[in-house]
Amino acid sequence: MPNISNRALHMPPSPVRKLVPFALQAKQKGIKVYHLNIGQPDIETPETALNALKNIDLKVLEYALSEGNIEYRKALTEYYHSLGFSDLTPDNFMVTNGGSEALNFAISTLCDEGDEVIIPEPYYANYNGFTSTFDVNVVAVPSTIDTGFALPAIEEFEKKITEKTRAIIICNPGNPTGYLYTREELQKLAEIALKYDIVIISDEVYREYVYDGKQQVSMLDFPELAENCIIIDSESKRYSMCGVRIGCMVTRSNKIRNAAMLFAQARLSPVLLGQIAATAAHQNDGPYIRAVREEYTHRRNILVDLLNAIPGVICPKPKGAFYCVAELPVDDTEKFAQWLLEKYSLNNETIMVAPAGGFYSDPELGKKQVRIAYVLKEDDLKRSAEILKDALKKYREEFSL
Repeated sequence: MPNISNRALHMPPSPVRKLVPFALQAKQKGIKVYHLNIGQPDIETPETALNALKNIDLKVLEYALSEGNIEYRKALTEYYHSLGFSDLTPDNFMVTNGGSEALNFAISTLCDEGDEVIIPEPYYANYNGFTSTFDVNVVAVPSTIDTGFALPAIEEFEKKITEKTRAIIICNPGNPTGYLYTREELQKLAEIALKYDIVIISDEVYREYVYDGKQQVSMLDFPELAENCIIIDSESKRYSMCGVRIGCMVTRSNKIRNAAMLFAQARLSPVLLGQIAATAAHQNDGPYIRAVREEYTHRRNILVDLLNAIPGVICPKPKGAFYCVAELPVDDTEKFAQWLLEKYSLNNETIMVAPAGGFYSDPELGKKQVRIAYVLKEDDLKRSAEILKDALKKYREEFSL
């Protein structure tokens, strides 16, 4: 038998995907599964992007440039200019195979084995995977559901900084919580980064989807962080085109970009067809973004109100992205989520949720929480809430809770 590396053996499983085998078994029994576990929108991709793929007139599908083709980087530059960052040029952008590769580039550029990154938790579960790949340690700063997962006191971050600290990673708006950082909170993080000469890695892939008239504040709004800031971006959620695998790393720092370029060259190039689709999606996208934001606002309001109407459920109203974290009156959401797929159905239907333990460095902190993605249509969300209410009642009866 071949040897398996310790790195592979210690790679954490995805809390979003590890229950998939149980969902497949449920479907094979003829049970309909409502997928609340994954951020795969059902909203249609912009027609401009689809038409760009249909109308490709190329004789050779060649390598793209390692940093991304200039046509797409110009489209990104114009997009960021529209956000108010007029100093950026195509050279500030490195195109990646999804936001995931951008995060990998950022971590591998900044960190050596044994180094540390500080992350407020709960956090996007794959941050564990990215850091584990490079033997980098996550140092978590817990936020709590009773504050709606607001940024912990800045003193808590300062307590965690050591000589091995290389970066603070945030997601704004947040996955899994939907929390939207205020300018004041981000200013405090910027001051910490400059004081200790570390980098803020700001994952801003849900930038467009903020609600109630609020605006997302980017870490690019702090020009003093020119050498201490990396933005992670992606087209997956912006345009409901997760399958094109196109994202980017944005930085004003030539030092960081030049170092990251070595990793970009080693993986050869980002996806050519994805760049073509993404370039087209950015054309006159205002009406599309506004319509999708309105739809997510509607879905959020319906789902969160229905969740909070279920006895024992606590769910803060998210200010952005399309996720919420709910606390359930159960003993263990890992056990409950598997039970939903293996043992339970209501009129031959059930739901799939993501246990929140995988979004924490200490799974016990999320033992009674789940992440729910409101990426389904209104009727499906309403039905999902009905199923959850019934399931909770029956689960508590079965296990005498």
